[in-house]
Amino acid sequence: MYSATSIFGTKQFDDEFHRLDGLIAKAAKESTGYIGEDAWEDPKTGRIANVYYWESELGLQQLIAHPNHIEAKRRYSEWLDGYQVIISKVIRTYGDNTMSHIAECAPVKT
Repeated sequence: MYSATSIFGTKQFDDEFHRLDGLIAKAAKESTGYIGEDAWEDPKTGRIANVYYWESELGLQQLIAHPNHIEAKRRYSEWLDGYQVIISKVIRTYGDNTMSHIAECAPVKT
């Protein structure tokens, strides 16, 4: 399983941001091997983190190459106060089985 975590500071979001963000989310969901996503916000810093999960690297590469994603990267400074992306190969997931999570549903090969 692969994940891509995008962490960003925010400026002011406008209609164009929300439109493009929706198109990127749709492209992620339609990419090969898409498993799901999580989103987090840190109230202290205002930073947001979006995490997408895929069965393989192929879906991740499809999203990176998608025209709407390329446009968003080109225009990020209009809406974001900096960003960091972390691409990870997940080697293991575990928990106490009290909360459902998409990463637990995905087979992880070690």
